[in-house]
Amino acid sequence: MKNFKILLLITLMSSFCLTAQNKDTKKADKQFSQFQFVKAIESYNKLIDNGKGDAYVYSQLAESYYNIFNTEEAERWYAKTLETSNDAEIVYKYAQMLKANGKYEASNEQMDKFASMRPSDHRAAAFRENPDYLPKILEQGKKFNVQNADFNSEQSDFGGTMSDGKLYITSGRNDSRKTYGWNDQPFLDIYTITKNSDDTYQEAELANNKINTRFHEGLVSFTPDGKTMYFSRESFFERDFEKDSTSSAKYSQLYLFKATKLGDDWDTVESLAVNSENYSVKNPSVSADGKTIYFASNMPGGYGNFDIYKAAINADGTLGDPENLGQKVNTEGQEMFPYISSNNTLYFSSNGHLGLGGLDVFYTKEIDGKLAPIRNVGIPINSNSDDFAFSIDEENDEGFVSSNRTGGKGSDDVYTFKKLQPLCDVLISATVLDDTTREPISGASVSLYDTEGNKVVSKTTNEEGVAEFIVECEEDTELEVLMDGFDSKKVQVKGSNEEENNIQISLDPIEKLIATETIDLEPIFFEFDKSNITAQAAFELDKLVQIMNKYPELVIKATSHTDNRGSETYNEALSNRRAETTVQYVISKGIDESRISAEGKGEGEPKVDCGSSCTKEQHAENRRSEFIIVDGTSESE
Repeated sequence: MKNFKILLLITLMSSFCLTAQNKDTKKADKQFSQFQFVKAIESYNKLIDNGKGDAYVYSQLAESYYNIFNTEEAERWYAKTLETSNDAEIVYKYAQMLKANGKYEASNEQMDKFASMRPSDHRAAAFRENPDYLPKILEQGKKFNVQNADFNSEQSDFGGTMSDGKLYITSGRNDSRKTYGWNDQPFLDIYTITKNSDDTYQEAELANNKINTRFHEGLVSFTPDGKTMYFSRESFFERDFEKDSTSSAKYSQLYLFKATKLGDDWDTVESLAVNSENYSVKNPSVSADGKTIYFASNMPGGYGNFDIYKAAINADGTLGDPENLGQKVNTEGQEMFPYISSNNTLYFSSNGHLGLGGLDVFYTKEIDGKLAPIRNVGIPINSNSDDFAFSIDEENDEGFVSSNRTGGKGSDDVYTFKKLQPLCDVLISATVLDDTTREPISGASVSLYDTEGNKVVSKTTNEEGVAEFIVECEEDTELEVLMDGFDSKKVQVKGSNEEENNIQISLDPIEKLIATETIDLEPIFFEFDKSNITAQAAFELDKLVQIMNKYPELVIKATSHTDNRGSETYNEALSNRRAETTVQYVISKGIDESRISAEGKGEGEPKVDCGSSCTKEQHAENRRSEFIIVDGTSESE
């Protein structure tokens, strides 16, 4: 796709079988296999000009343009290829190029075709579930101010990691390096740029020759103390490569290295044990506590070409076993450039999740061991080009993203950004307190309900009495809190655009519900002309069960009332059924039947005496159950 794709990607070069090669394509195929796409394009085009074009040549030409991200030409030749080919992956790539060129409707048509061809593919399933995703991304609004950085060159520049007042980027601006056949630009090096107090930047300087070699170097990340740097480098440095017996091309992998700071500079560079001559490991990002490193790899066992992994950083500096982040993050496409921020939000780039074209930046966050839904960061961070290497200082909402979008200075440019609005996930942080002591209650069950009354998830409060949930912006929800020894509570939570919504929920000791003659529950209402226990009724009756379990001497009479619609005889029978149903529910929870009795009151004792002019709400208030203490005393008496 472009220089960083070979530097930090090593992608599969073609989805086509090479049996269509012949003596005419030998030169172009060798250039293609050696990643010399600029020259390969010239050679394949000459074949077409000489009347030797066929489906194979068209496909190779399309792939060559795809790999250097010439989207218009890639679109043209994918379309030509599909005149005689029915390869699903080519249909997908064609859809991506259409989207990258702003042809969203045509792109969706091809995605629909792709989904029909590969219905079990994660990318197809995501499209089927949300075919109108593009307007939703575009309508999110601009939550960032994005500016092309002054320090970009005419070559490839990407990355952006701050450490000790210096910005580290990767760049192909070193003209003393030999050029690379992928796009005829110099090999990539790591540069440092000092940031001034007025937020301007000084001239870029090459990192020392312990870091930079004559091979490609890539993105960097630092431990919290700034004394250890992790970075990517081609495995040629380790003399690890494979040689194609036909073309004599040498194929490297990407390895992770770490360097130790000695004085004001870097020294003691060492290869990490996670590296393998059989796959690449790249794009390191160290967590804020220094205990975990995230990276991208195409090691066996993943879901796509490159997946995102994490590994523990042990006390001795070694890495634990890599752990794939799973299919929620990783797709059949490419997931790369992970960045774990100080608040543990994981940002990454992908062309497998639904986006605007090319690589888009996405984000998620782990809560209680589970990842929140994957969200597109939106425009203008994302464009219809490749957008990658996102990093952010969560304290001041500033950061960097790289892109090959139009209007830049080079093939890839670094862009600075300022976050103007929160992203569209809301973290609901519910703190449960004892209303009497104001101390947090750990072990309480907190359930999140959607607007339809469906339970979404249940969690248990931690030692600080906190349970956390992530919901969509503007999404109204309800929290239900249950805890033995306390009055249960439901709280409506209004949808918001804020990043966090902190809710305090105070619970009364259960004894507060015991009055002199009654158990003061919230009214238990029945639906019109029905006697079945509803979810709301069960919520209140469970409080009665808890009280009766705590005070085994209590004996209760449940009375039931109706509204005044219907005859007196019918309403008396209906109220008896409601009272009996209420009693049966309590008995079903383990209360002995000798401790609770039922009595139907009919319509004779309305709570609201509204006669023949009752409103709908007043009728509902009159359809109720009440609980009278027949015998027994409580500690509160």
